[in-house]
Amino acid sequence: MRITIRVSLLLACCLSMTPAAQSPPQIADGHPELVGLLDIEGEHAGDVPRNWVGTPPGTFVVDGQIVHGGQWSLRIERKDTSPGTLTSLSRTIPIDFAGRRLELRGFLRTEEVSNFAGLWMREDSDAGMIAIDNMEKRQLKGTTDWTEYSVSLPLNRAAKRLKVGVLVAGTGRTWADDLRLLVDGQPIASVPRLEALKTVMDFDKEFDGGSGVALKELSKTQISNLAMLGKVWGFLKYHHPLVTGGKRHWDYELFRILPGVLAASDAAAARAAVNQWIASLGPVTPCGSCASLVEADLQLHPPVSWMTDEQLGAELAATLRGIYRSRPSDPQQFYVSLTPGIGNPSFDHELSYATLKLPDAGYQVLALYRFWNIVQYWFPYRDVIGGSWEDVLTAFIPRVALAADNEAYKREMLALIASVNDTHANLWSSLDSRPPVGACRIPITLRFVRSQAVVTGYSESPTGVAASLRPGDVVRAIDSVAVTELVTRWSPYYAASNEPARLVQIAQSMTRGACGPVVLTVSRDGKARQVKAVRTAPSATSAAAEPHDHPGDTFRMLSPEVAYLKLSSVKAADAASYIESAAGAKGLIIDIRNYPSDSVVFALGSRFVDRPTPFVRFTTGDVANPGAFHWSAQPLTVPPVAPRYAGKIVILTDEVSGSAAEYTAMAFRAAPNATVIGSTTAGADGNASAIPLPGGLRSMISGIGVFYPDKKPTQRVGIIPDIEAKPTIQGIRSGRDEVLEAALRHILGPDAPAALIQQMAKR
Repeated sequence: MRITIRVSLLLACCLSMTPAAQSPPQIADGHPELVGLLDIEGEHAGDVPRNWVGTPPGTFVVDGQIVHGGQWSLRIERKDTSPGTLTSLSRTIPIDFAGRRLELRGFLRTEEVSNFAGLWMREDSDAGMIAIDNMEKRQLKGTTDWTEYSVSLPLNRAAKRLKVGVLVAGTGRTWADDLRLLVDGQPIASVPRLEALKTVMDFDKEFDGGSGVALKELSKTQISNLAMLGKVWGFLKYHHPLVTGGKRHWDYELFRILPGVLAASDAAAARAAVNQWIASLGPVTPCGSCASLVEADLQLHPPVSWMTDEQLGAELAATLRGIYRSRPSDPQQFYVSLTPGIGNPSFDHELSYATLKLPDAGYQVLALYRFWNIVQYWFPYRDVIGGSWEDVLTAFIPRVALAADNEAYKREMLALIASVNDTHANLWSSLDSRPPVGACRIPITLRFVRSQAVVTGYSESPTGVAASLRPGDVVRAIDSVAVTELVTRWSPYYAASNEPARLVQIAQSMTRGACGPVVLTVSRDGKARQVKAVRTAPSATSAAAEPHDHPGDTFRMLSPEVAYLKLSSVKAADAASYIESAAGAKGLIIDIRNYPSDSVVFALGSRFVDRPTPFVRFTTGDVANPGAFHWSAQPLTVPPVAPRYAGKIVILTDEVSGSAAEYTAMAFRAAPNATVIGSTTAGADGNASAIPLPGGLRSMISGIGVFYPDKKPTQRVGIIPDIEAKPTIQGIRSGRDEVLEAALRHILGPDAPAALIQQMAKR
């Protein structure tokens, strides 16, 4: 370890003079260089217009035959043999302008697209991706004529770069033409330029090459001292005015105090070093208007009960309590803001250090501290994590700090994040590091049915597989290791709010491994047999069969009495036509055993009620009282809109219904004649907030609390059905949809012929 206390304190004094975030001046000349930013008609560089980039090569070209306007269009063409799983064309520009909303518009034409095509837009900060929209949820696929589409994002204050373009996932052809980028409805070229705003991170470069902290082992004393430091560091990050004001590079301040804490012989010495470090930051000015905590609408108290003399010693505890009392009522928060109009946290100025060379114990400790404190102060479901969150910090200090290489570091971060028990909170950048690892898979789809791994179909053409594995087969073991043992071994690395959601993810990964032969122990008709299979590299068209909805059209009449609508391909613009088409039907089945392709909470939900109907209540964080969460003043309501559907409404849910699917189910369930049929959902509702982590990693958490109007919880609980219905192994073997059958029986009555119901629900 290197000790750099004197130099570091001198540097800190200099940095204290660096101005915090402020409004940069506008430059009136706009962006003349961005005139024709997305023009396809000008000079071409190979297969793309000048200044565009595309990947992978050989899957895109400038097309002069099929165009929407002018002489040229962009064409993406993917085949089964095309490399990768998608093709992307894009342009990147700096975000040196202000505004509220970014919008990319353009015309698309598709032919035989297997997965989806779309415009896409992504905002990046120095920490990595902040937000993205790529039209995946809209499921533009198949063959369509020229149609104008748009994607939009709110402009995040921390964003520094914008990428816009077009993509195709899977196979097929897509043309793009007449693309435009707008800021608050104005062409980008006419938007005034802003001078780039510099922060403390532009000046403090001491640890750009590494933290300088190397560890081989940790004693119990060091682990205990590091746990104390992690809590203090996080508290100061969101409470000390010099840190919240953006006058300290807080990551690098950690590297300045770490050597002293690691060298401390006991707890008292570590506390003294930390107290001296806090004093070196400079005095805390008494607040003119101090923050207060409104108890009337409080759902979660700030987590500050640990700042006691018993835990921290009298001197350090007094220092922290003094800082807490001096917090202003309208603080700056350099490292976090609440998204306007929504309230979920945006973690600003969090660097991802994508070029970091591992192992680096200091940066690995930083990753642990950053994630742990974000959960501590900005996770609305901190009270339902399960177990002690403080114990998690202590347990993971040696695991993360001593990870010997990049893969070990990723695995420990996966396990840390999984301990939050939030389906949103995954290490999304590194899912391939979860066990089992490997580039190949058996081309089958699995689903856990009553705790058994059941073959439900094929992820690719069943050639060579169908003869040995059939829908309804139960996989008991893989290469002689029992599935139950594998699930137990792998579960700690799979982030999920509840067990059904965890098993969904494990089922998608279970057959992954090294390319080549594998032996499965399979049960069929009660008899066990050994089946030889082969793991192969997935093709571009291969995808996990996540949705459990009914194949075919988005809307259809299953009979004159029953209408069916699935949300995996729904369009909000068609909401009225769905209702008009269902008019007169005895019942409407809305299938949310999927992820909605479009937001239809109000577009459809408003057509199921005859008066304003409450359906949800939120909790949001408090920048003046980090860790506190407050109830919204009133529940959100669904207002009535014509045309209205007055028949029975049945909502189908299961373990793949998560996040927006759960929110939508809550809205539809508020209708007076609605019934939820199926099984418990994923239990992860609320807008997600992205978390960059050292090493170029990315995670998220659920960012706002979502509750029923009576304050009953949804997190980890999920949407509990009114009538439980689950698939059976025999039903899968017979190709039946038993959940849909239950919905049909509810609408048509118990006397409806079973054969008729099975025929209507046949997949």
